[in-house]
Amino acid sequence: MTINVGNSEKRIGMALSGGGFRAAAFHLGAFRKLHQFGLLWKLDLLTCVSGGSIAGAFLACHWGEDDALDKLEKYLRTSSIAVSSVIGGVLDPFHSRLDKLAATYERDLYGQRTLGSLQNGPRLYLNSTNLATGNMFFFVTGGGASGKAEMGEWELGTNEAAGFPLSRAVAASSAFPPVFPPLKVEQDQYPAAGVDYVTLSDGGVYDNLGVNPLLRKRNALDYLIVSDGGKPFSIDERPTESGTAVLVAAIDILMEQVRGLQFKRLELNASAGGAKPVWFSIDSTIGEEREGDAAFASAISTNLTRLSAPEMAVLGRHAGALLTHRLQTYVPEILGA
Repeated sequence: MTINVGNSEKRIGMALSGGGFRAAAFHLGAFRKLHQFGLLWKLDLLTCVSGGSIAGAFLACHWGEDDALDKLEKYLRTSSIAVSSVIGGVLDPFHSRLDKLAATYERDLYGQRTLGSLQNGPRLYLNSTNLATGNMFFFVTGGGASGKAEMGEWELGTNEAAGFPLSRAVAASSAFPPVFPPLKVEQDQYPAAGVDYVTLSDGGVYDNLGVNPLLRKRNALDYLIVSDGGKPFSIDERPTESGTAVLVAAIDILMEQVRGLQFKRLELNASAGGAKPVWFSIDSTIGEEREGDAAFASAISTNLTRLSAPEMAVLGRHAGALLTHRLQTYVPEILGA
């Protein structure tokens, strides 16, 4: 899928960060603004992490359907996952907690769709983390007749995955530790040489933005949009000495470092003649429509519980305003495409 810019066909890729239902609602606001600009159904690639995978996979399932955005909003306003899944995991064997998450996605969002059923939509990456190799492990599909449905990573390789359930791929991408255990994929589904199985955790463990597929030469993108609805790093004037709190703070610092490095990669790639990038983060005040929107949106929890009407309104408005500002400022040519 392309847009016409200066009599040339150009491709747009979009990354959807993790951050629970908050991030999914933030991305929904970006979808609505892209739809207003006539660009939504022209996106060539979606690369998704965790909450972004929930939104991106749903959009791909309903590609080209204008009521898809309203359906996604209704789901985010009326459904909760984390509480029932965690309780179920306590009552049942530990591994069933992830199974319950996947079953919830299957029942409420994706039905029995497989990766291969999304062939006619955009190229879709659902990113998770391989806990054994430390690499990004992706499920990829879409992109028309020439696009393969695969799963894998650069070190262990890839395998055909047309029959892999979409709900389980999204569950792997959003299996935030320690709330959910990793997804175990057996050798009969992923027959990588020398590996009996792989265990896959939340994609945010590796990179909460999901930038890597945007920079793959084989995807040949011209414009990159990164919607960052993840947890913004905040300075605490009262440093903690508690062991558990120190661990949480250390994880936040590590994630912030990866976030900054990925933004720098986008800049360096563009300066070397690569695709033009724009990005916007939920805590940004530059471009916010109403004063306080960034603070309100950033304070909303990143769990998997339903969002209130005011929360949905602020997240949607804020994402749309930030996206508009970035497009008008840095890549105005695509607005007239």
